[in-house]
Amino acid sequence: MPASLGRHRLSRRTKIATAALGLAIAAGALVVATTVGEPGSANAASGGQAAGRITCPDVAGQLPAIPAQAQAEVQRNLDLLNTQIAEADNRLATSVGQGGPNFVRNAILGPLEDKRTSTIDRIAIAIGRQGEKPRNLGGLAACSLSGQSAPGTTSQAPPPVQNEAGQISCPDVESRLPAIPAQAQAEVQRNLDLLDTQIAEANNRLVTSAGEGGPNFVQNAILGPLEDKRVATINRIATAIGRTAAKPQGLDALAPCTR
Repeated sequence: MPASLGRHRLSRRTKIATAALGLAIAAGALVVATTVGEPGSANAASGGQAAGRITCPDVAGQLPAIPAQAQAEVQRNLDLLNTQIAEADNRLATSVGQGGPNFVRNAILGPLEDKRTSTIDRIAIAIGRQGEKPRNLGGLAACSLSGQSAPGTTSQAPPPVQNEAGQISCPDVESRLPAIPAQAQAEVQRNLDLLDTQIAEANNRLVTSAGEGGPNFVQNAILGPLEDKRVATINRIATAIGRTAAKPQGLDALAPCTR
């Protein structure tokens, strides 16, 4: 096995504790929860009712030790999470009285959850490139509305949907690979990262679709499509290795996942 690959694999599994980032997270990556509708505002003029405030789970507090190489990217995405909440709070304040009873859920909280899911996935992937990838962060994406209600809003958003089906589990492809030629390492790593992204997306779909469909819904709508994606990605990994070394065989058996 090339020495560079050995160092790369070791770095993916090594957590580097960093006190400086911990201080930065404590100082600047807290959950934003802005109350709107101060006295004298347009909200107060419309009957003195405030739109409430958006509250989201603290992602920074759930992260493991972050490798030095991932700190900058993780911090950028933590800052982005705060920006997303601030934007949603502003939307909440400027849309008081709009829509029906589900307006806040459909127009504000739902899109915010989608944005947070993507951002949290990027954080997990950034950490996973150099250390152990954190799992089960998808449950931190959903936010809620608390406080008083204004016309067209609900006083409390529905609680985040719990993943009753459990997390999706897939075979570890990386550990089954042979020594990877230096020429193929970049392409193989890109596809290993893509496998992680595919699982994260499927887990999010599992959470957001809880209760939908019949007894075969998860298999047909989530696990089946995930297996198809994994087959294509695993084949690209095998092909990349096979260009300059013996092509690994039988990796397709690692494509199916379970819950």
